[in-house]
Amino acid sequence: MTAAQAHDQPMSAALIRSEARLLVPALMFIALVVAAVASLGTPLITSVATTFHVSLDSAQWTLTIALLSGAVATPVLGRLGTGPHRRATILGTLAVVVVGSALTVLPLPFAWLLVGRAAQGVGLGLTALMMGVARDHLPEERGAATIALISVVSIIGAGIGYPLAALLAEFGGLRAAYGLGLLVTAVAFVTAWRSMPAAPEGRSAHVNVAGALVLAGGLLLVLFLAGERSLWSRHLAVAVTLAVSAVLLLCLWTVSELRTKTPLVDVRAVRHPAVAGANIAMFVGGSGMYLLLTLITRYAQTPHSAGYGFGLTTFVAGLVLIPFSVLGFVAGKLTPRVRERIDGPLLLAGSAAIVGGGFVLFATARSNLAELLAAMGVLGFGVGSFSAAMPGVILAVTPESETSSAMSLNYVVRSVGYSLGSAIGGLVLAAGTATGRLFPNDDAYTTAALVGVAAMAITTMASLTLARRRSLEINPITAPVGVPGPGRSSRTGS
Repeated sequence: MTAAQAHDQPMSAALIRSEARLLVPALMFIALVVAAVASLGTPLITSVATTFHVSLDSAQWTLTIALLSGAVATPVLGRLGTGPHRRATILGTLAVVVVGSALTVLPLPFAWLLVGRAAQGVGLGLTALMMGVARDHLPEERGAATIALISVVSIIGAGIGYPLAALLAEFGGLRAAYGLGLLVTAVAFVTAWRSMPAAPEGRSAHVNVAGALVLAGGLLLVLFLAGERSLWSRHLAVAVTLAVSAVLLLCLWTVSELRTKTPLVDVRAVRHPAVAGANIAMFVGGSGMYLLLTLITRYAQTPHSAGYGFGLTTFVAGLVLIPFSVLGFVAGKLTPRVRERIDGPLLLAGSAAIVGGGFVLFATARSNLAELLAAMGVLGFGVGSFSAAMPGVILAVTPESETSSAMSLNYVVRSVGYSLGSAIGGLVLAAGTATGRLFPNDDAYTTAALVGVAAMAITTMASLTLARRRSLEINPITAPVGVPGPGRSSRTGS
């Protein structure tokens, strides 16, 4: 090695460390922004209904359409993110989000607001790409910790965006709240432009357009059925027909993914027990987590005239989410260290049990606001640790080149689980609302909480089953016949 080379080597290493320091906050900021902007629909539904003179059910679509476009865009962007044009994909997607944010601010009809919200929801697909960038361009240990935090901030973003949007809507009107989304998405675009590296060479990616359309149809029906709760009580036959159609479309999509040479998601890899188990845990657990989040925020805003509740304004109710966000972030920071001693599936099981404890706390103690804040804090800690542990479980058996694709499916599962959790909460509370009354009975919240306890118990058992199987793979001597040992299933597709 020449003297010049010896001089360049430490400078090069220092440059790489400097770029990594800049890259990590950029990845987390972008993931936080797209999550917060997509969740803007939640606290603004009433404001949208009054501003545009539409029903609350119609205004609800400002949230549903963002979840739908995000669920459809996620696997498509995940596949594009495995190819050579990942940087262009990230910048192009953020440009769509910025344009959508502008549409929500401009004085346009309600239909254009929905178009803008759909464009904002597309940004949800970037979370998996941020993980792919972290895995490709950061040292292994730093990359794993960053991926865990990206997963966490993608969830607690709602807890940050909710009170800010509600505050702006209360004092500056609906357009001011959506203006916040335009500002932060523009900053995220500039951040990505300056910090996103190109994908490693030698990769290729093709999008199965037909498969994307079939998946979009299936997810549209699923989210529509989850959002239109009155359809199940008033037009049960129609709801069942649509549900069967959704199942058939998703089955058709699965078959087409198995047959095509350019699948959106490597379905064969999804059949790996670790990936399948993690996605099942995410689906059931996500339903329960979002159910409790919905119950607490709705309970906090119920007026005293109902015989319970605290009658909080939208903004103050948003502040109830602060313990959720803070403790969720703390759990996300702690989880990578804990995982050095505890296996990922066991962490999932423990986290699900913590969320279950939040349900128990809400079911048994909600007579004062402090108890509500405590339940929200427990939920945040459980969700934070669960979200931080999840990527490690999936990526442990996923090739680096398939990081974005594998995590994108997990986020589709999470979106559907969240929608189901919201729908279950609405159905249980609706069933507990007496004829002629606007608000449900207090006991309906207890019933919904018990449903959540059952969901988290199922999630805990699924995670423990996954942990047991993983233990048998790591210790093949104690494994029964037919259970593979290490090296035979450590990597999907290997």
